[in-house]
Amino acid sequence: MRTLAVISLHSSPLVQPGVGDSGGMNVYVRELVASLAQAGVACQVYVRRWRPDLPDEVEVEPGFRVVHVDAGAPDLPKEQLEGIVPAFTDGVVGHLLRNPADAVHVNYWLSGVAGHRIKHELDLPLVSTFHTLARAKAETGDLEPQHRIDAEAQVIGCSDAITASSETEAEQLCRLYGADPARVEIVPPGVDHAFFSPGSHTGARRALHLGSHPVLLFVGRVQPLKGLDVAIGALAEVVRKEPEAVLLAVGGPSGPGGEAELARCRQLAEVLGVADRVRWVDPQPHHLLSTYYRAADVVLVPSRSESFGLVALEAVACGTPVVAAAVGGLTSIVQPGRTGELIESRDPHEFALAALAILADPRGAATMGAWAARYARGYTWSTTAARLRRLYTDLTERSLVDCAA
Repeated sequence: MRTLAVISLHSSPLVQPGVGDSGGMNVYVRELVASLAQAGVACQVYVRRWRPDLPDEVEVEPGFRVVHVDAGAPDLPKEQLEGIVPAFTDGVVGHLLRNPADAVHVNYWLSGVAGHRIKHELDLPLVSTFHTLARAKAETGDLEPQHRIDAEAQVIGCSDAITASSETEAEQLCRLYGADPARVEIVPPGVDHAFFSPGSHTGARRALHLGSHPVLLFVGRVQPLKGLDVAIGALAEVVRKEPEAVLLAVGGPSGPGGEAELARCRQLAEVLGVADRVRWVDPQPHHLLSTYYRAADVVLVPSRSESFGLVALEAVACGTPVVAAAVGGLTSIVQPGRTGELIESRDPHEFALAALAILADPRGAATMGAWAARYARGYTWSTTAARLRRLYTDLTERSLVDCAA
């Protein structure tokens, strides 16, 4: 296995997470590709040109190249990207004919549609990572269009391997899409321990101009799926017992409803009387998030659904307890009483009770944080890359899965 084509149509590893549609998938692609390159697998990452002044190619580091493909107007909204997939695929195929690869790894369903065609045109193994699944989101009330569901089903049916971040996601792939269990590989993401590790709680607070008051933290794109409103509701409950408590909300609006969701959350904070207890923080460079995790007493992750939950893993790696929704991959990272607490409902009161219990027991919280940091050491990007490298090599020696396409 020498060269890998990585397709990330709508989410560039060069973009700061938390800006627009950029989030955990950007981190996944960037960190995975960097680790693969260090392991000797040269990676060509194909993304849509999202700004007109971008160079055709960017050499991030040896073996890690980003290729910008022209497809539609650079500022095209995400909800209109499906229409430019054929043009994007043409551009990727043209580049691959000049710069061959041994396999294709796609990220998200739009990239999957492109990768499906590339598999058949160039006779390459197809590995798919979806990051989110339409039918899984629908189970928690976030409906996606039928054409996305149909596309995901088609890509799953023709993928030579499908990676799942957790056992929960693997189960969803098989139950909701009929994926062949023999082709589903559980490959959890990693965390960069050079940045995300325990550090000085006091020093982090000093850097962020915080005092000794209780600090709750939310990190994520501002969109209904991520549940910032639940975090604000939990803060309102917490301040009844801890009047000096604050919530740091780190992230920016995302998607067509992002600005409206941000306005709604700001209004909610006003209505609940905690507007002066919420500190709104613009998206931060990824490596700087460790300071926020170390400064916090509790990290809240009230997402409606999560295939994995990198925010939770990064917080745990920094030794900070996490109170999270009991959904998706969060159930693998957050172990009740050890790395944090899981909440079965979306009731802010339940999140607040769990956060207050942690705040009321500093010694127990310290023990929980220490155990969490040790647990997180089992997640590394080098391990993720090694497992995928073996998978890619194995696929190049197998007969490819056939489908009706």
